[in-house]
Amino acid sequence: MEFDYIVIGAGSAGCAVAARLSEAGDATVGLLEAGGRDSNPWIHIPVGYFKTLNSSLDWKYMTEPDPGLNGRQLPWPRGKVLGGSSSLNGLLYVRGQPEDYDGWRQAGNTGWGWDDVLPCFRRSEKQERGEDEFHGGDGPLSVSNMRLKRRICDEWVEAAQNAGYEYNEDYNGAKQEGVGYFQLTTDKGFRCSSAQAYLKPARKRKNLDIITKAHVKRIVFDADKRATGVEILRPNGKTEIINARREIILSAGAIGSPQILMLSGIGPGEHLADVGIDQIHDAPAVGTNLQDHLQARLIYKCARPTMNNEVNSIIGKVKIAAEYALKRSGPMTMAASLAVGFMKTRPELATPDIQFHIQPWSADSTHEGPHKFSAFTASVCQLRPESMGHLLLNPDNLLGAPKIHPNYLATPLDCATAVAGVKIAQKISGFEPLKSAITEELRPGPDITTDEQLLDWVRNTASSIYHPTGTCRMGQDDHAVVDERLRVRGVTSLRVADCSIMPQIVSGNTNAPAIMIGEKVSDMVREDAQQVGSRMAGTA
Repeated sequence: MEFDYIVIGAGSAGCAVAARLSEAGDATVGLLEAGGRDSNPWIHIPVGYFKTLNSSLDWKYMTEPDPGLNGRQLPWPRGKVLGGSSSLNGLLYVRGQPEDYDGWRQAGNTGWGWDDVLPCFRRSEKQERGEDEFHGGDGPLSVSNMRLKRRICDEWVEAAQNAGYEYNEDYNGAKQEGVGYFQLTTDKGFRCSSAQAYLKPARKRKNLDIITKAHVKRIVFDADKRATGVEILRPNGKTEIINARREIILSAGAIGSPQILMLSGIGPGEHLADVGIDQIHDAPAVGTNLQDHLQARLIYKCARPTMNNEVNSIIGKVKIAAEYALKRSGPMTMAASLAVGFMKTRPELATPDIQFHIQPWSADSTHEGPHKFSAFTASVCQLRPESMGHLLLNPDNLLGAPKIHPNYLATPLDCATAVAGVKIAQKISGFEPLKSAITEELRPGPDITTDEQLLDWVRNTASSIYHPTGTCRMGQDDHAVVDERLRVRGVTSLRVADCSIMPQIVSGNTNAPAIMIGEKVSDMVREDAQQVGSRMAGTA
């Protein structure tokens, strides 16, 4: 097989890239996905992430023991299916702060300021509230308001306001700071993954081939270090090479993209030699700059029913199923969280540095069922961690999961911010009407009071909120993996387009920015192709 463009990875960014590059009809596009089709019905029911995480649809990555977490390992789920992690995630639509992107541009990445990326966000979006200066009205990605409310979350929002935090109806609008309710990537009660948004309308195009069950082994280069094709492994054990006439766009995510680059000979030279891979280009930064959002999950027992009571009752389950079947509403439309807060831990900060996810249920982990008692969860994460980790190939299984070293809580600021976030959660719990609803702080609990104890509790209990980024960093310095047009340094005809290119993690959830990156790189690819065509025409 041969295409003008090959896109590796049909995740949040990759689906957008493939759809946009194929929409004009003047170029052939091959989209490669290691997983299968998104036919599992639990993908399309919003609350289905409870069923799809840790399943065959998930890469099921696990970190190495982390010193910052007192030696614990954490699961890092990533989607292995059309739509990638957008088919498994918590459906929360968050762009981050304008200052995030202005910071990228200020570092020399021309074209990545807020004014540059906002048109891509708007173009991708079909906002239920309608089109305005911040939101799009006719894009492929449906963004909706909550179809579910629960009293305990409303009381948290009210208590936060009484604690001094203002209400914000649209954290993706003029400013992020404040408390309110999440916006979701749903459409009429169904999940709107990037596969549903971008691929479903594009599947009938004759110039787009969607190839599933295609595990990428490496990118193929010619003698001039030009990317010319992709070697894939089929489920039957056979390999084949698919050729690219123009470019290859790598959109395998913050774990998959650096892994594929290293498997292809682009990465730290010493590491490649150690695992027996011939070097194409020595790129020491591939796999470094790894950043993630770490969440501390406070749990409060309640005097009134929460969703724990509903789902632990047979009658409650029947009511939940009936409401979804008849109205496409209720708990089965629930995202990972209902209420949200963006706040500052220090008054001198210009923008919020922590984010709350408020859930009307509680559990020991997302992979286990809800507690048998009435409770809710207040999860808080640091938005811009200083700590950075790295990943390396696994010498015992190069195509298997890489060795992931998150390096959480490795700086004094990160430790202080984690403790401050927990204290703000506790502060809000002391304001009405939430105070009267709470019967007990179950976690961290009344016996954990000092900063040292709180930090140790975070180290022992915190979990990832599943936002890995930064491992193929964009920048102007020699150590950056890609330039501002996302071209991989040291080779030609190869770009990376996913959250791995982020110089600094965004201040919020990462699905919406990943889709924006896919939209933006498709513009760049087409612009560069037009320039080449114009030069060739001028020469002729």
